Amino acid sequence: MKKTKFHELKEIFVTLHGPKGCDWDKKQTHKTLIKDLREEVEEYIHAARKNDHVNMQEELGDILLHVMFGAQIAAKNKKFNIEDVIDGLIKKIKRRHPHVFGDLKVNSTRQIIANWNKIKRLEKQKKG
Repeated sequence: MKKTKFHELKEIFVTLHGPKGCDWDKKQTHKTLIKDLREEVEEYIHAARKNDHVNMQEELGDILLHVMFGAQIAAKNKKFNIEDVIDGLIKKIKRRHPHVFGDLKVNSTRQIIANWNKIKRLEKQKKG
């Protein structure tokens, strides 16, 4: 089976946090990365507002770096890993799109948004 770029990216993060990896990376925590993540999101927003696709691509990569970084930190602490993040996202997308992945019939984007918000509210209530 051919390796995807995503598999290569996962391996890079394992290496960075492994015995021969980067000392700076290994010292980071979820909290130490907050400032940099905020900056990357702001840079993406700025590029999107300018319709600057070259920088949007780069900034999305930087945001993905932070997603991978956070998942790798969590994996080292045996909390969750990137596959868990992706699995949770897949389930959420399917739950919140019953008009696509289920039997719900809608007639407008207004109904889609209202249903999304209703599902989101119910999910938050269940979490407590």
